[in-house]
Amino acid sequence: MTSISTADSASGSSVARRRAVLVVLCLVQFMLNLDDNVVSVALPSVRDDLGFTTAGLAWVVNGYILAFGGFLLMFGRVADLLGRRRVFLSGVALFGVASVMCGLAQEPWQLVAGRFIQGTGAAMASPAALALLTLLYPGARERAKAIGVWGATAAVGATSGLVISGALTGFASWRWIFLINVPVVVAAVVLLPRLVAESRSERRTRIDVPGAALITAAPVLLVYGLLRATETGWGDAGSMMAIAGAALLTVAFVAVEKRTDGPLVPLSFLAFRPRAVANGATLLFSAAFYAMAFLLMLHIQTVLGYGPFTAGLAYLPFGAGILVGMWLSARAVNRLGERVALVTGLLVSATGLLLMSGIDGLDSYASGVLPALLVTSLGCGMSLPALAVVALTGTTEDNAGLGSAVLTSAQQLGGAIGLAFLVALAARRSDSLADSIDARQAMTEAFSYALTIAAALVGLTAVLIATMLRSRPSACAAAPTAAR
Repeated sequence: MTSISTADSASGSSVARRRAVLVVLCLVQFMLNLDDNVVSVALPSVRDDLGFTTAGLAWVVNGYILAFGGFLLMFGRVADLLGRRRVFLSGVALFGVASVMCGLAQEPWQLVAGRFIQGTGAAMASPAALALLTLLYPGARERAKAIGVWGATAAVGATSGLVISGALTGFASWRWIFLINVPVVVAAVVLLPRLVAESRSERRTRIDVPGAALITAAPVLLVYGLLRATETGWGDAGSMMAIAGAALLTVAFVAVEKRTDGPLVPLSFLAFRPRAVANGATLLFSAAFYAMAFLLMLHIQTVLGYGPFTAGLAYLPFGAGILVGMWLSARAVNRLGERVALVTGLLVSATGLLLMSGIDGLDSYASGVLPALLVTSLGCGMSLPALAVVALTGTTEDNAGLGSAVLTSAQQLGGAIGLAFLVALAARRSDSLADSIDARQAMTEAFSYALTIAAALVGLTAVLIATMLRSRPSACAAAPTAAR
């Protein structure tokens, strides 16, 4: 089978192979997003089997998210410079090795280390995949369709992770939630080199290692401080020092990017308003939704009493709602423009989160959980594709990897910070109520409190879009490159 280059992607003869590339990239993205959430249902089993503490268990989730989000910017740039296909395949292979490590872990530190390595492999593969996809579909309409398919696959992967995890944990072992990645890794490593040729930026610059180290260390310190505060209280000196250190490292990152000749993220790249607004909105949106998924799965197992498999099945309609929302999103963007479509989707999401915050131990699935899931997922599906299209506005052969890395980094780091922050707030709320009401009611109140704050974050995102984004940012794609 002859490989195709991004240069001939528009020719009719390459359509079939472009579709094959899209299938392979979507399959890998399905796997990467599945592993974002796959441990959620299995957390109680993992805790009991390996002896995790509560704080340590949070690192099983955040270890992956932090490595994924922290290294995305660096590997997005590496992909542009060294070759997108090469970096993609290296990342997929590393992800496969780490999956085996996780599946065979015998101690807590081994699983957390494996999750960090998994996240690193995902950080290599994901931006390179989106860059390949962006360059293979250069036309605005066909690119939007391809990104929609890619995004839908990612959303289904995230949702399916909970169902697959519940089935494997309930009927086999939690270890299989990692080992099932191996066949996908093998298929991608074998097929992709036969389908697409290498592509890289013609502009040769050095890799900004100091910037990469700073942007990785800052969220790690912040999440550590937030998770530590969950156990020791907000007045703990170590927690406050970690949070303050994260702020200082963020300031240092900005200073380094201003002075270096080859910055990891050129500030001019983010000065283009549609990209800046879309990535800021993505950060807030992800903070709310990563925490929602984590808290909801714990809530329906501990308060509603669902088993692992039942909990996974209960979450399945979320994926259907996202797919319907994505179908509506493309039509809303074409008819109403990105700003109106995004604000509508975000307000629907916030409404769903408020409905979800009212779920208590007396609600049935049909009257409590299901309506909240459907409304929330519909709004999520309406928002995600439009955010991705706006965030990638105006990217070129030279910076496609950077653009996709910034977007995915905003998703992952926002998710990690939101998860740590809202879980910490929920834990403190539960502890403060423990002496006055029973434990189950305290957990319900804490869940409601955290989900209400999540809804407020999504509402704030809608305000940001409504006030800062132009009605038709896609029209800005023709703006001079120097302005970007």
